[in-house]
Amino acid sequence: MNIETIPLSQLFISFIPVAMLAVLMWHWNLAYRNLIYAMSRMLIQLLTIGYVLIYIFDTDSGLIVLGILMVMILISSWIALNTIKRHSFSLYGMALISIALGGGLTLILVSQFVLQIDPWFSPRFMIPLAGMVFANAMTSLSLAVDRLDSEISNGSTYEKARGIAFQTALIPIINSFFAVGLVSLPGMMTGQILSGISPFIAARYQIMVMCMIFSSNGIATACFLILLKRDAYFQRKLESSATTD
Repeated sequence: MNIETIPLSQLFISFIPVAMLAVLMWHWNLAYRNLIYAMSRMLIQLLTIGYVLIYIFDTDSGLIVLGILMVMILISSWIALNTIKRHSFSLYGMALISIALGGGLTLILVSQFVLQIDPWFSPRFMIPLAGMVFANAMTSLSLAVDRLDSEISNGSTYEKARGIAFQTALIPIINSFFAVGLVSLPGMMTGQILSGISPFIAARYQIMVMCMIFSSNGIATACFLILLKRDAYFQRKLESSATTD
């Protein structure tokens, strides 16, 4: 069975439970407007990127693909810091370096040596893979910096706080290792199976993706936590915590 497209009339059916939840949130005096706003953003962004990718996938320019990857890194680095109140140029630079290093190295390894895509910048492969790599690294950085800040505030040493923050950042991907194939079929594998690819082949691709995400998350998070020790804000918090003790 090959699924090529979903008619709009059938796509609207998927919004029925969403509408039911929106009504429930309204009835319970919750932030239903935020849900409506988020859903509207999701629709606009996905439909827009769907049209844009049609043209990007046809490009023969490696520079355009590299430019898109750089924009993805810049945006993900900024979003990664949303869990803390303080934004600074130095902190943003640390996040940028970490995501570029962790995500970039993993992306090169997978795209050039595992998949051996040709041409090397093939946007049909590079952009979706980069999206998975940078988005997951972004989430790991968010979890790490939030937990590091919390642990230092509670009086932990930098070394102890760093270890706890690192483990916290990797909890989602490690849990997915335990659940995959038993509790869930990941999105990429599900999409390939729905498109008619053999489940065994889809499993190989999913193994590659899981290793790719874990590696990029771990490298990016480790780099970020190491760099954060030099950040003036965290140095002051460490000194304050030591003085209190």
